Amino acid sequence: MIQTPYYLIDKASLQRNLQVIDRIRERSGAKLLLALKCFATWSVFDLMSRHMDGTTSSSLYEVKLGRQKFGKETHAYSVAFADREIDEVVAHSDKIIFNSLDQFLRFESRAGGKPKGLRLNPGVSRAGFDLADPARPFSRLGESDPERILSVIDRLDGVMIHNNCENDCFDSFDALLGEVEQGYGGILRRLEWVSLGGGISFTEPGYPVDDFCDRLRRFARDYGVQVYLEPGEAAVRHTTTLEVSVLDVGFRGKHLAVVDSSTEAHMLDLLIYRETAPIGKGHGEHVYEICGKTCLAGDIFGEGRFETPLRVGDRISIGDAGGYTMVKKNWFNGIDMPAIAIRETDGSVRLVRAFSFDDYVGSLS
Repeated sequence: MIQTPYYLIDKASLQRNLQVIDRIRERSGAKLLLALKCFATWSVFDLMSRHMDGTTSSSLYEVKLGRQKFGKETHAYSVAFADREIDEVVAHSDKIIFNSLDQFLRFESRAGGKPKGLRLNPGVSRAGFDLADPARPFSRLGESDPERILSVIDRLDGVMIHNNCENDCFDSFDALLGEVEQGYGGILRRLEWVSLGGGISFTEPGYPVDDFCDRLRRFARDYGVQVYLEPGEAAVRHTTTLEVSVLDVGFRGKHLAVVDSSTEAHMLDLLIYRETAPIGKGHGEHVYEICGKTCLAGDIFGEGRFETPLRVGDRISIGDAGGYTMVKKNWFNGIDMPAIAIRETDGSVRLVRAFSFDDYVGSLS
């Protein structure tokens, strides 16, 4: 058995999401790029690259990872490129997207003949949490003024719009896209491509995929553009668990179980967005609060139900550990970094990466 903690990626579950992506690509004509900011575990890129058109990035390192490990089309974006990195970014990308007009003007000449884009911020979004809302007041994410964008429209090939965040409602997506069309239609008609970003939960059960595809195709036809999507969470939703072991149990007004992992170190978004994770099989009469082993008082994964009382040594699966987990893991408290394992479609499990004390030491100085 693999020693816990470890992330376990289930290829059969991943394949189900990729089949939805195939359907979207075929029916809508859109191209889909994996958002590396969400998921960058390249051990499964061989599978994902057969169903996706490339990658999109938020930094130089992500650009290079996409080019070297995924291949196909590589989009480069950053909130702000630095002088020292821009040439390397250009060398590893097929398209480069600038966050601001100032960045565009500063680096346009160094981008050479590469297709160039600008982030467009329409001032409306689906984000329900201020921390993740690109349309929040005083947002630094993109350009909103049509006149500023039009000032360079003849030198722009496309725009990237990212205003859907955990949006599992097609009607909401449709309405947001309609607002973009109303405010920026004249700009869209002068472009070659438009990326609608990520955050669209089209792999959730019951999502009206055909309606979504038809809307994308109509948008592409009306404005004469190639549409791109940048799924992250949607590509890896319900594919990965964090496998942990119980180290201690107790009762402090409720039953508690301490495991050999941590939210702050291994599933950081649970803390950032004040969420809890799905735990175990979700049924049984024994309820436990599953707690991390760091010194942070609020290091809690959530409550789980179990058929029998938990004991030291029991193993627990914590769900939704694919998106925004492995890319954010850290060495807080110096606790063991989870290994990474893959369950193949035949049910076999293989370890693809383990971490050690030397990795901890090497991450510091």
